[in-house]
Amino acid sequence: MDISLVRRAVAAAAIGNATEWYDYGVFSAGAITATIGTEFFPGGGANASLKSFVLLALSFIVRPIGGAVLGPIGDKLGRQRVLALTLLMMSGGTCLVGLIPTFSGPYSFGYGAMVLVILLRMVQGFSTGGEYGGAATFMAEYAPTKRRGFFGSFLEVGTLSGYIFGALVVLFVTLGLGANSSAFTTWGWRIPFLLALPLGAIGLYLRLKLEDTPTFKAAAETGDKAEKAPLGEVFTQHWQMLLCLIGIVMMLNVADYMLLTDMPTYLTTTLHVSDTASTLILVLVEAIMLCCLPFLGKLSDRIGRKPLMNTAAIGYIVLSYPAFWMMEQHSTVLLIIGFLIMGLLLALLLAVIASTYPAMFPTRVRYGAVAIGYNLSTSIFGGTTSLVVTWLIGLTGTAYIPAYYLILAGFIGGAALLFVPETAGVPMHHIRERGRVAPEAVAAAPSS
Repeated sequence: MDISLVRRAVAAAAIGNATEWYDYGVFSAGAITATIGTEFFPGGGANASLKSFVLLALSFIVRPIGGAVLGPIGDKLGRQRVLALTLLMMSGGTCLVGLIPTFSGPYSFGYGAMVLVILLRMVQGFSTGGEYGGAATFMAEYAPTKRRGFFGSFLEVGTLSGYIFGALVVLFVTLGLGANSSAFTTWGWRIPFLLALPLGAIGLYLRLKLEDTPTFKAAAETGDKAEKAPLGEVFTQHWQMLLCLIGIVMMLNVADYMLLTDMPTYLTTTLHVSDTASTLILVLVEAIMLCCLPFLGKLSDRIGRKPLMNTAAIGYIVLSYPAFWMMEQHSTVLLIIGFLIMGLLLALLLAVIASTYPAMFPTRVRYGAVAIGYNLSTSIFGGTTSLVVTWLIGLTGTAYIPAYYLILAGFIGGAALLFVPETAGVPMHHIRERGRVAPEAVAAAPSS
C-alpha cells in the first residue's frame, strides 16, 4: 500500500481525536471551568467547578447512544461518511458554546442559557460516541499489518496534541486578558471555544479527500459487509470481547480523564497550585508522553500490545499511591515526578489502544462493537471520574482518592486483558468471530 496514503489516512483519523480533546483541554482548564460554572448556571460562582463537572458528565450520558447509532451505521455504509459527520458535529457543538448567551449579565438568557449549553454538550457527546471507534477502525484498516502499532499511536498523538493546544490557548488568553478581568469573564473565555471551528474544518477536509478503507471495501466485495446496521449481532455474538473491551477501557479512561481532565482542578483546589503553574506542569508531562507514543507503538509491533498494557495495569496497582504521595509533598520537583509516573503509565496504554480495540472484532461489526463498548465504559467510568473524585475528596478530606481509584482500575483492566488474544502482526481481515484469529495468522503474532 502507498505509505503516503496511509499517512493521510492516519492524519485524517487523528485530527478528529485532536478536535475532541481540544474541547476537553479547553473545558477542563481551571479558568474556563470556573467561568462555565458561573456563567451558565444559577447561583453565581458557588460550586462553579462542580457545576462544570456535572455538565461534563451529562455529555457522557449520550455517548453510548451515539456509539450505538453511528457505529453500526459505519459498519453498513462505511467509515468515512460517518467520520465526516461526527467531526462536523463535534467542532460545531464546541464552537457554538462560545456563541450562546449566558445566564445573567448583558444579553442574558436565564435558564434558557443553561438548557442551550447542556444541549450543545449532549450533541458533542453524541458525535464523540461515533468518533473514536470509527477513527481507530479507520486507521487500523488502512495501516500495514506489521506497522499497525506505530501508525495507530498517532491517533493518540492527536489526543495529546489537541489537549495541549486547548490548554495553551486558554493559558495565552488568560495571561493576555487576566483570568479575573472583566474582559475575560465577559467575552475572552469564548475565544478558545470559537477556535474549534477552523480545527474541525481542517479535519473535515482531510476526511472528505479520502476513500473508505481497503478492508471495508474488500468486505463489501466479498459479501462480508453488514447489510443492516448490526447492533443485535454485537451483543449476541460478540459479548465476551465486548465485556473485555469495557474492562480495558475502564482502566484507560479512569487514568485518561483523571490525569487530563480532572488534574488541573486537583492541582489548583486540592494542592493549591496556581492556574498558570498547573497548566505548565500539565503541558510539560503531556509533551513528554506525546514524544514517547510513536516509539512505544513501534515497540508493540515487535513484542506485542499486551506486554505494554499489562505493564500499565501492574503499574497502576503498584505505583499510584507512591505517585500521589510525591505530589502531596509540596515540592514542585516531586509533584512533576509523581505526575510523570502516572503519565508514562498512561502512555503505555495510549500507544496501543488504537491498534488493539479494532483487532478485537471482525470487519462486519468492528466499528459498531468498538464504538459501543468504548462509549459504554467511557460514560460509566470515564465521564464520571472527575465528578466522583471531586465529590469523594470533599467527603473524605483525603487527597489520595485518585490513587485508590486508579488501583481499582488497574485490577479491572488487568483481569480483562487475560481474555484478550494478542493480535499484533495479524492482518485485520484474519480477525474472526469472538476475538479469535485465523489459524494461519497466529504464528505471525508476537508471543505475549
